[in-house]
Amino acid sequence: MEIIKREQAAEFDAFVKSHYKASFMQGSPWAGVKKNWQWRGVISRGADGKIDGTMALLIRKVPGMPYSLMYSPRGPVCNPHDRAMVKKLVDAAVELGKEFNAYVLTMDTDIKVDDQEFAALVKSLGFTVDSTTQSFETIQPRFVFRLDVEGKTEDEIFNAFASKHRYNIRVAKKRGVEVKICGPEAAEDFHKIMIETGKRDDFGIRSTEYFRSILENFGEDARIYLAYYEGQPIAGSLAIHYGDKVWYLYGASSNAHRNVMPNYLVQWEMIRWAIETGCRIYDFRGVSGYLDESNPLYGIYRFKKGFSGELTEFIGEMNLILKPFAFRLVTLGEKTYKKLRTIKRRLAEKK
Repeated sequence: MEIIKREQAAEFDAFVKSHYKASFMQGSPWAGVKKNWQWRGVISRGADGKIDGTMALLIRKVPGMPYSLMYSPRGPVCNPHDRAMVKKLVDAAVELGKEFNAYVLTMDTDIKVDDQEFAALVKSLGFTVDSTTQSFETIQPRFVFRLDVEGKTEDEIFNAFASKHRYNIRVAKKRGVEVKICGPEAAEDFHKIMIETGKRDDFGIRSTEYFRSILENFGEDARIYLAYYEGQPIAGSLAIHYGDKVWYLYGASSNAHRNVMPNYLVQWEMIRWAIETGCRIYDFRGVSGYLDESNPLYGIYRFKKGFSGELTEFIGEMNLILKPFAFRLVTLGEKTYKKLRTIKRRLAEKK
């Protein structure tokens, strides 16, 4: 087993990109985005010397405590049913955790919830598995929409959309909405629209620097799609292509000109990117698992569902507790912090 740092990751990244379990969060460019975390890559090699399994780890010290969280987002990258391989990667991560005084190893592999073989495997290695969360309480969403684009033409994929979605895409084109593919130079315009969206829909947003960092670290594998109407940017999305997938990471829309349906055309252009690059999957990312029209987040579900993807429920977060006392202490601290943050927000709303 090998443990590498980011500057040694060329071979590591090539393997991740080539694997069907590839995730942009398992590639080393993600380390450049997560500046407050340390990054390490675990490598397994076969008898021929070639890489046959990897695990990217983000490590961050808990504020005010001597412990660290060790997290493998959407890892590991290997055959998830190969117990010997998974164990080998996990054992190496645990050994690394001693260097950082890690209290837990957390994973959230994109394995479906009904995969009993994988659930039994990780439980046999000592992990606890949380398959109960329904919304966005976990680090990565448990529920996503995924669209199978492998081997399909644009017409085949477009014609499978809900009729209203096809209509809205045509409306955007007919009314003159133009979608431009942009890089870091568009981060500020995109951020301005995100601010407007966050205020309207009541959610926190990332900084301009964060969006720019994604674009700079992933290079040609990351894009901002900006929709222009009458010369002004009115909607946009940030997407990443990595391996055999394209992910829709962030989306925003102005309060003005929503009637020209820019978000539908932006989604279609990102899906076209997945088709053009020969991807297997276009990933719409998270939705709430509460599929009830009374849910305030139901509109996100309805929007993504109309593109005819598959609602996919993953197994959830898995924790290998390395220091039980520290785990209880940190968990209690997190719950207290969330309660205080909620109280602070409600007090601010009353002013």
